[in-house]
Amino acid sequence: MFRGLLLFALMSVCVIAHAEPLSFQSALERATQAAPDIAQHNAAVEAAQSRAVAAGRLPDPKLVVGLQNVPVTGDDRWSLSQDFMTMRQIGFMQEVPNGALRHAQSQAANAESARAEAEERISVLTVRTGVALAWLDRYYLEQRLSFFDALDRENRLFAAAVQAQLASSSGGPADVIAPKQEAADIADRRDELTGEIAKSKAALARWVGVAADEPLSGEPPPLHIDAAHLRAHVHRHPELAVWGPMIDTAQAKVRQAEAMRRPDWGVELAYGDRGTEFSDMVSLQFTVGLPLFRGTRQNPRIAAERRELSAVENEREAMLREHAQALDAQLAEFDVITRQLARARETRIPLAQDKVRYQFASYRAGKTNLSGVLEARRELIDQQLRELELQARQVKNAAALYFTYGDGAVSTESAP
Repeated sequence: MFRGLLLFALMSVCVIAHAEPLSFQSALERATQAAPDIAQHNAAVEAAQSRAVAAGRLPDPKLVVGLQNVPVTGDDRWSLSQDFMTMRQIGFMQEVPNGALRHAQSQAANAESARAEAEERISVLTVRTGVALAWLDRYYLEQRLSFFDALDRENRLFAAAVQAQLASSSGGPADVIAPKQEAADIADRRDELTGEIAKSKAALARWVGVAADEPLSGEPPPLHIDAAHLRAHVHRHPELAVWGPMIDTAQAKVRQAEAMRRPDWGVELAYGDRGTEFSDMVSLQFTVGLPLFRGTRQNPRIAAERRELSAVENEREAMLREHAQALDAQLAEFDVITRQLARARETRIPLAQDKVRYQFASYRAGKTNLSGVLEARRELIDQQLRELELQARQVKNAAALYFTYGDGAVSTESAP
């Protein structure tokens, strides 16, 4: 019995320890630590850095082992010691590509390493953007669900007021049905919202796993858009950061092609062992490349690499313009949402609330029927839901800008 109680207590402690609320910041941390996309790019960075270490180095020396001048006819055929010219040879050979070529190869490898690091940063920002938007989506859906909870309580008070009006013989018998119909409509909308919350949890689970089922805690961080700063720094968009190393790689390839016009060279040192009655020999020879046919070999390759460089530069410029256009559109959308949200809070909702009060007062005074009150309440509910929707769109828009452009793209009171 004691063991059973102890086991139950330990299981309860484990469940309580696991069921930690999921804050915005903890969701970001979980997703960043566990994302396979980030792990993949980490491995790519390490691979590129390892390649950069080897780039530009001299090739490995080659061991030379062989026989020279072995007779194949006469009395001494196939003998390795009778003919004075026969030697058993051992040595090594080292090829030495020209310094400009090795330097260009090292530059190309370093540029590829920088590109891998830039792509890793993009993967981190992509993950953080995805989990941020998923968390915010669920947060504001649950805010809407809380609104329906308050609406249920309000509807019960409304039903009681209608019942009292009927008791005072001021309303019609059919009026008592209307609050029940309203309650059914609210229940339908709640069911739809519950389904959307379930979908939002599934979307969040993609980033944080089973923690997506935990209750959310805290509020979204305050994000303040600085449009002028964003427009001035659009060239720092993470996707554009990749093009810097890409251009460096293309330039390094041009330099590699140009270096091919310079000769490479090599050295070979060998020791020749002859018969006992003959002296041993040492050989040393150098080789030098002869790039004589530049018009059909090196020059066409140089021209091709220069055209590749031009293409990369033009692609970067095209992407810069594309991102500038997308940023302007996103900022314009943010401005529209901000104005609509302010109008909803300052004008539409207060007017809808006044309309409900006036309609209900007229209904209690017997000057209008219940349908006018119901219509006014539906307008108010729609306006309140629209306010929550606009608030969600505004915050998600700001989060998308922040996590797309990285730290410093927008000013924050509490940077996530």
